[in-house]
Amino acid sequence: MTSRTATATGLVAILLWSTLALFTAMSGRVPAFQLVAMTFVIGGLFILAIAAARGRLHLARPTPASFLLGLYGPFGDSALYYAAVKTAPPAEANLIHYLWPLLIVLFAALLPGGGLKLRHLAGALIGLSATAMLISGSLGAGGGGIQLGHVLAALGAFVWASYSVVSRRFAGVPSESLGVTMLGCAVAALACHLAFEQSLWTPSLVEWGGVLGLGLGATGLAFVCWDIGMKQGDVSLLGVASYAAPVLSTIVLVLAGYAAASWLLALACVLIVVGALVASFGPGAGRPLQRSRTRVS
Repeated sequence: MTSRTATATGLVAILLWSTLALFTAMSGRVPAFQLVAMTFVIGGLFILAIAAARGRLHLARPTPASFLLGLYGPFGDSALYYAAVKTAPPAEANLIHYLWPLLIVLFAALLPGGGLKLRHLAGALIGLSATAMLISGSLGAGGGGIQLGHVLAALGAFVWASYSVVSRRFAGVPSESLGVTMLGCAVAALACHLAFEQSLWTPSLVEWGGVLGLGLGATGLAFVCWDIGMKQGDVSLLGVASYAAPVLSTIVLVLAGYAAASWLLALACVLIVVGALVASFGPGAGRPLQRSRTRVS
């Protein structure tokens, strides 16, 4: 596969992630942990099926450390994100969650040799101002200000950013092992679901559409596409392109009728992207940050 083809494949992952908020909103009444369990079973089996078709199923063996990190990252972030979208306006929860690119920059800067710089602080302030705008807008609209979903979305951003930074230490783990890790996440999610939630046995067709869209797209195919892009494509280009995800996902939500278009939403979306770009660009910035977005297998 050429570098250009691999880069295009990575861009497909970004497009698939732009549907994450829509499919989560479509899942409707499906409880968060049940949704994680269902989507990760679908995604995990899908990844293993792809590995088998390519004759690489024997590589689907995560290390104990990468497996535990996978439980922290994909499982923790997905559960928080799904719950956030279900307990706050989807567009607001989605944009707050997309603070993770900015947090990755800040976390990476705090690591030994990283060096916290003025651009990191400026980017953080810009991103936080967007979050403050969303919360104040919710308060002004009679939404009660800070909602549980806002907090869960912020926690999800923290989990994903910290996971992404640490995951760079596991770049040598075969991507096929992600399928096994996801099935492990599904078992953990099922245990939490049985302990804390009431099962939904009869999802509607729309809700099933959301579950399948998440499992096959944003949780399954997207992971594989992104891994190919990170390992064989233009990492810097894909890293910058990932900042388009909050814009694309917000547009998808509005077009699908799950969010109302507003200047506040548009401005918050722009500020989050600008904050991440300001923190990212500068001397020594770029490649290390972009590689940190790779998901651990």
